[in-house]
Amino acid sequence: MRTFTVLVDSSCDMPEEFITGCGIQVLPMPFSLSGREYKSGYWQEISAKDFYNSLRKGEVATTSQINPDAFIKVFTEYAEQGKELLTITLSSCLSGSYQSALSALKEVKETHPDCNIHLVDSMNATIGQGLIVMLAVKKGEEGMSAAQTAEWLEQKRHSVFALFTVDDLMYLHRGGRLSKMSAVAGSLLGFKPVLNVSPDGTLKLKDRVRGRKASLEMMLTQMKRSVNPETRFDTVTISHGDCADDAEQLAERVRQTFEVGKVEVMMMGPVISAHVGPGVIAMFFEADMTRPEYEEKYYPGR
Repeated sequence: MRTFTVLVDSSCDMPEEFITGCGIQVLPMPFSLSGREYKSGYWQEISAKDFYNSLRKGEVATTSQINPDAFIKVFTEYAEQGKELLTITLSSCLSGSYQSALSALKEVKETHPDCNIHLVDSMNATIGQGLIVMLAVKKGEEGMSAAQTAEWLEQKRHSVFALFTVDDLMYLHRGGRLSKMSAVAGSLLGFKPVLNVSPDGTLKLKDRVRGRKASLEMMLTQMKRSVNPETRFDTVTISHGDCADDAEQLAERVRQTFEVGKVEVMMMGPVISAHVGPGVIAMFFEADMTRPEYEEKYYPGR
């Protein structure tokens, strides 16, 4: 029986039934759309369709990190009750929420030095972070403590891969990942990028191909590189920014290419999609290689 509670931010994009069924506590990561703030951090206040359609019309979405006070409140409750808590955040290179949690934990430990509260930087995003949450739940059910699980995750997180392709290069330009000239030129030439969440937890451009179909095939190529030929996947998850047909196409190619238990397709949440736009497709899975090994072998020096 699991002895600890898992705390996550809403950017992990995990299904509500999983969150509820596993007793996971969620702190919302607010986002804004054309100046209006949505504090729930997910689809409670606006539908995914309305959100993505607003982006297509040119409305601007921004996100906010979780402030230390929100973490202090939760950490204090667990410290005072003597309960175990494991917090897993969005990559510290994509959001300041990890630093907020770190600052909060330091403050709480000043008055509760023996508190059993642990913090893990997922070094990943959206369902990549969610997969790490699932691994934490599994280890807890196997009898690991929060401290043991946190230590185990520090290594295991590097085997969780996240691959992205986007439909509109201008979102990458706005996020500082492409120059405006490259974004405009790439759009005119029909180039589509394939990005990875790199070992340091940042989203980096790794390949650029011409056309949507080629970008989906490149994601499969990258996936093949990361595993042994005989590898069987329990689950591969594909999330999308309101482009279900393309996501299903990729899911079918995964089924054709790999031995896989199930391929789950779901809508990407607002926190990450605010920065990558409608038409984004992402794929998440556990690989045989670690991300540092993968980068060193296929993208040395990048």
